[in-house]
Amino acid sequence: MRRPSRRWLVVVVAALVMGGAGTYQFVWSSVSGVVGTRFEASAPALGTVFTLFVLTQTLTQLPAGRIRDRYGPRTLLLVAAGCLFVGYAGVGVARSFPFVAAAYAVGGVGSGIAYTVAVNTPSKWIPADGRRGLATGLVAMAYSGTSVLFIPFLRGSLDGAFTTTLLGLGAVVGVGGLLGAWVVRDPDRPGEDDARDEAGEATADDQQTPAHVTGRSRAVGWRTAVRTWQFWVLYGVMVVVNGVGLMLVGQSVGFATGLGLSPAAATTVASVIALADGAGVFVVSGLADRFGGERTAGVSLVACGCALAAGVFVGARGLATPFVLCVAAAAFFRSPVFGIFPTLVAEYYGAARSSENYAAVYTAKVPGGVVGGTVAGTLVVALGWAQSFYLGAALLLLAGVGALTLRPVQLDASAQAETTTDD
Repeated sequence: MRRPSRRWLVVVVAALVMGGAGTYQFVWSSVSGVVGTRFEASAPALGTVFTLFVLTQTLTQLPAGRIRDRYGPRTLLLVAAGCLFVGYAGVGVARSFPFVAAAYAVGGVGSGIAYTVAVNTPSKWIPADGRRGLATGLVAMAYSGTSVLFIPFLRGSLDGAFTTTLLGLGAVVGVGGLLGAWVVRDPDRPGEDDARDEAGEATADDQQTPAHVTGRSRAVGWRTAVRTWQFWVLYGVMVVVNGVGLMLVGQSVGFATGLGLSPAAATTVASVIALADGAGVFVVSGLADRFGGERTAGVSLVACGCALAAGVFVGARGLATPFVLCVAAAAFFRSPVFGIFPTLVAEYYGAARSSENYAAVYTAKVPGGVVGGTVAGTLVVALGWAQSFYLGAALLLLAGVGALTLRPVQLDASAQAETTTDD
């Protein structure tokens, strides 16, 4: 048995790594305005930089997850630390706009590696009957919550000391990655069959035995996972959660003003979304330990859809305070999926290969980003703000119902036989 203190030390350091990775998504709104002024870049050009970040951050995760599951996290986190530093430092010293875009894409690579290592660390260290949901929620919360500490500082220093500020930010997140490379380990190294059995991970004999697949018994890779209906329910829910979530995050100011609310209300709602997002993933993910991941995620998303619909209703009637509270509730109940789904993936397909399998699910952020960006903008023009967000609320309700249908994975004999070649 490993000491609980060691487990939780690894989880806390993973959360610090996750926080550094999350800054690339959440501080861009503060950095982009200064970048646009320095290089006379248009809004579509700045949006393209963020799109490149989303693509590199998302598509890096599957290969990074496969490497982590086979060889451990140390080398990956060293690479992530370098990329996280280079991304911000490159933007800080850039002399042309294409160099900014390239540097931020490199930062996206580091963010993707750090994300997939960090968010799957609790699944490898915390037993399924322990506080795995709480631990994963803590790590996932750091993705948005850490940026709340950085944003006020950045807004006050970017205009006067752009290069120095970004070099400093790069150093901070880079050192965080190095700390992760030093502390974060997986409990068992590949090839140590006795230790893997003790930790509940897969052996070659296990993989050929037709049986229930859980995080404590057998592990299959993403090629087998995508042949199960549960994977596609998880994927579909993630598309909706990312799409509507990015729509809410990216369009929050326009949403409020489009409903006729004051600029003060628009500014307030943008701030509370980030705070509520972090709080929700921590608080509600912990409830999954008691009520089950499927039920907790489903009920949370239904509550999210209802809160968003209520926000549109009261906002259209000029009620600013109820609008802010409803949108905060929507953000609170949307984010727990990012803490719950990594644990479900580990339970369904095995903890030994949870990094690659959750990374495959997380690729849903790519179509979700299209929905939250291009599609959302088109809908607002065609339908208006209220109808567009009512539609988003309806999709969240459907996603919640979908999450409630999830059940543990049962692989048939043919699927089990394929796990021997799933590498």
